[in-house]
Amino acid sequence: MFNPTVASLTVRATLGRRRAFLFAIPAVVLIALTLAVRATHPAGTTWAAQVLGDFGFSVLLPLTALILGTGVLGAEIDDGSAIHLLATPVSRSSIVVTKAAVAAVLTMLFAAVPELIAGLLAPDSGKLAVALFIGALAGSVIYTAAFVLASVVTTRAIAVGLLYVLIWEGLLGNFVGGARILSIAHYSLGIANAIYPDKDLNAGLGLSTSLVLGAVVTVGALVLASRRLSSFAITGEPA
Repeated sequence: MFNPTVASLTVRATLGRRRAFLFAIPAVVLIALTLAVRATHPAGTTWAAQVLGDFGFSVLLPLTALILGTGVLGAEIDDGSAIHLLATPVSRSSIVVTKAAVAAVLTMLFAAVPELIAGLLAPDSGKLAVALFIGALAGSVIYTAAFVLASVVTTRAIAVGLLYVLIWEGLLGNFVGGARILSIAHYSLGIANAIYPDKDLNAGLGLSTSLVLGAVVTVGALVLASRRLSSFAITGEPA
């Protein structure tokens, strides 16, 4: 299912032309914010869960996953270069899974790892840092699968993804309890909160619900993306 050749080409295309520096900007902002808050808050105050949870899981993780998830395949579809890939004997499902895997790993590198580093820089937050790291790892997989699907379904995947992150997760997910059922951020926070319970994380879902819904969204998105890609003719248009 996983194709090393497609993965290698995807990594080169994604990180080429110094794009890695751009992907690292939100991570640098998170770490700088953590250091700034630490310097301005007296010892003994608890702020790490709220700051790292809010910024890390509402900004850093989803936006990084959005850029990478929509870019690994969507950019090739938009510029027509996907024609060459689709003309090879590689199965559509293998292409989708490989692209999603690359996007997930890169999201982990540029979002989950900085979340861990920021957590370790916060005072007395070692266990919280590990919990946030594991939650961010899970979120990286779920988000990228969903955004890969979006890139196959629509040419406006970035816009659709931003609407989902800002409106559904940013507004409805935080103020309407039922909306959390379809919030990837809350799946991630639910996993993190199960490892290190903290009310400041504002996790709206439990561990079991987060794991089950996260798995359903991931598998469902990859299956639908594979089917959608299979309907593309060699010209790049849906058959």
